[in-house]
Amino acid sequence: MIRFLFSIFGGLFSWLITGLFFAALTLGGVFWYYGQDLPNHEQLTQYSPKTISRIYSAEGRIIDEFAEERRIFVSIEEVPDLVKWAFISAEDKNFYTHQGFDTRGIAAALWEAVKSRGKNLRGASTIPQQVAKNFLLSGDKTVERKIKELILSTRLVESLSRDKILELYLNEIFLGQNSYGVAAAAQTYFNKPLSELAPHEAATLAAMPKEPSNFHPVRNRERLLERRNYVLREMWQNGYFDEATYLAEKEQPLRSVQNGDFPAFREALPPRDYFTDEIRRQLSRSFGEEEFFSGGLAIRATVNPEMQKEAAAALQEALESFDRKQGVWRGTARALAPEQLADASTWRAALAEVDVPRDIPGWHPAVVLTVGETSARIGIEGVEDDEDGHFIPAEDVTWARKRQADGTLGPKAKAAGDLVAAGDVVMVKAIVKEDGSFDRWSLRQVPEVQGGFMAMDVNTGRVIAMQGGFSYQSSVFNRATQAMRQPGSSFKPFVYAAALDSGFTPATIVVDAPIEVDTPQGLWRPKNASNKYYGLTPLRTGIEQSRNLMTVRVAQEIGMETVAGYAERFGVYDHLQPFLANALGAQETTLYKMVAAYAMFANGGERVEPTLVDRVQDRWGRTVYRHDQRTCVDCGNESLPAGRAPGIRSDRERVMDAITAYQLTSMLQGVVTRGSGSGVRLPVPVAGKTGTTNDAKDVWFIGFTSNIVAGCYMGYDQPRTLGPGAFGGTLCVPVFNSFMKKAVDSFGGSQFKVPPGGHFINIDRYTGEQLPPGVSGDFVQAEYFRDGVIPIFGLGALVDGGFGVTQNLPLFARGETEEETGTAVTTSTGETVVIPDKADFGTLNSGGLY
Repeated sequence: MIRFLFSIFGGLFSWLITGLFFAALTLGGVFWYYGQDLPNHEQLTQYSPKTISRIYSAEGRIIDEFAEERRIFVSIEEVPDLVKWAFISAEDKNFYTHQGFDTRGIAAALWEAVKSRGKNLRGASTIPQQVAKNFLLSGDKTVERKIKELILSTRLVESLSRDKILELYLNEIFLGQNSYGVAAAAQTYFNKPLSELAPHEAATLAAMPKEPSNFHPVRNRERLLERRNYVLREMWQNGYFDEATYLAEKEQPLRSVQNGDFPAFREALPPRDYFTDEIRRQLSRSFGEEEFFSGGLAIRATVNPEMQKEAAAALQEALESFDRKQGVWRGTARALAPEQLADASTWRAALAEVDVPRDIPGWHPAVVLTVGETSARIGIEGVEDDEDGHFIPAEDVTWARKRQADGTLGPKAKAAGDLVAAGDVVMVKAIVKEDGSFDRWSLRQVPEVQGGFMAMDVNTGRVIAMQGGFSYQSSVFNRATQAMRQPGSSFKPFVYAAALDSGFTPATIVVDAPIEVDTPQGLWRPKNASNKYYGLTPLRTGIEQSRNLMTVRVAQEIGMETVAGYAERFGVYDHLQPFLANALGAQETTLYKMVAAYAMFANGGERVEPTLVDRVQDRWGRTVYRHDQRTCVDCGNESLPAGRAPGIRSDRERVMDAITAYQLTSMLQGVVTRGSGSGVRLPVPVAGKTGTTNDAKDVWFIGFTSNIVAGCYMGYDQPRTLGPGAFGGTLCVPVFNSFMKKAVDSFGGSQFKVPPGGHFINIDRYTGEQLPPGVSGDFVQAEYFRDGVIPIFGLGALVDGGFGVTQNLPLFARGETEEETGTAVTTSTGETVVIPDKADFGTLNSGGLY
């Protein structure tokens, strides 16, 4: 009997052993089969996660950040033990002892599933398994993927240290709110670095991987709190801190940025603006979008934050002023439903969701709550109601008329109700009295007219300010870099630069007389802005008074191909069509290109490339781009003699002769002194040129001091006339003036540098004649002439551009804004001669006055 029982048990044992053998063989075959074509896990040693790219000001402050996945990479050495303990306790308490997978954990999960009949399923993946899944496999919930995950997890622990695996996990894991990795999540939820997290905060982060999209700290507060306390209990039971700490930490409230307990990190950053968005656009082209948004680049911007504020304020003031003079109320075209006005909490929540610009200093979104006989009561975002409430008074709306449904304008408003109705979302601004006390709330609206402004260093090309419109949040289109507009007369300096290099001097006489050009489209008859012509005029006056007819004759004389070559050399155009109309700025370009080109006048004719970025470093701190390629000659010396600055060697290309650059700069100073730019008022020398296109569709002013160049453009996005009285001198000069006053305070300015190789001669700026030394008067102009070149004065070098002189012309032009009276001049022989008002070409012989 015993032998029989032994034989039965022996057979069963043999069958069991055989079954186990074949099971192991089968399992081994399965693992062998799925282990043949797995991703190479060794690639994780070169892990480069998608990381936030950040833009810094020159002072090193973060001013913007861009990312596909909001991740801040931290090495495992930078991760506090508290954070490691929290995630290990929550996800894999045997992390440092198992071989890639946790057999006991898998068994416990299976037993829990069987015991609950499938109702209580919990994961049993270890941290190495999760790394294998997140980095090397898909997220499919299949047996095949799980087998591959197990195989890869064992390989990971054999080839990588546990700390390296943990580093991969803590930087890659998704933790909700578009936050990837523990460092970004700590900033998102608590606005803290990892080193400042309390145990309950670390446990909150460790609770997130279970259900990152469903553990919102406000909407799913109780579920997250329960999971957080579970993690804290595990940390205590695993011996990471004592029971007293556990009991104290689990009683802590669930505080977060989302609940308003901490300020959001983004709130510490300035609102995104045209400057940083243009950096995004340019660097995305240079490095590729993927690298820019995920490469962890550290970008040092050239922006001067204070100057950027001044640029925005100056342009916004000019645009709003022009808009209010049009007297048309448009509002925001947004409104809340009547039921949303019931109580403050309801309308505040609804107003917060309305898409209106919130980046205009001093402006607040508001909703009209009720409309009375004269005033309208409003609720203002971010401003608490007082006992009396907030109102738009009747006196604030009398400037405007509302456009009716049929497109016509209604009568001028007399009461707030003539412009707004209950539920309307409006923008308001607090108006203060002279003593600084509050006066009233005033309606505001985003102007329909738009514009751009840009300022840069003339020697380095560093753009210190750029405003591409009234409000970035209202319109992201950057009119400084993207708007293609006609520069009008602001292009003329390039024609005159080409002329000066072609043998002209500022004293060369040019005919200002009617022109007819036969084109395929018919006769083209250009005119001066005044619809007058002024006869024989020195070249200087031609640019000071912005004479179109003179400019066309000069362009015809030197050839439009020459003008085009200059424009392209300066970077104003990639290709300028050689048509005479383009000498008057008819071909479109951008403000960005125009300002950069004017910088080369200011710096003496050296090429300078505009840049918004000083330096770009990759995630490892290596410099991958540096704008300034100049070298410092003396920076290696331990010391320099007193009063001596380090020498900078520049090998930049010369785009124009230095003497030409100075002559042109002097002539552009005349534009500011007595021409269309005379509204500029600065304590340092300044030069510049206005531009106004046909029908005043575009107005410009670009000007410069010895170190800063700045330009303004204004016009409608869909080009149409700005109306009578709209000129570069009336609309853009005030913007330039306002900004440059602050710029001069910060950067100073000096006389424009006189290059060697020339000498000054006094001439009469009305006639172009040479004057003897010691002559004074408003007609005296010191002009700079090249050494070794004998200048020809007066009518000896008359330029008509080949169009000829068909009539007896006035000889002495007073300028479009000057009185026409007789002028006393001194001849080259010292005689004083009074030129009468009616002097003309027939009054004197062709030799002119010498």
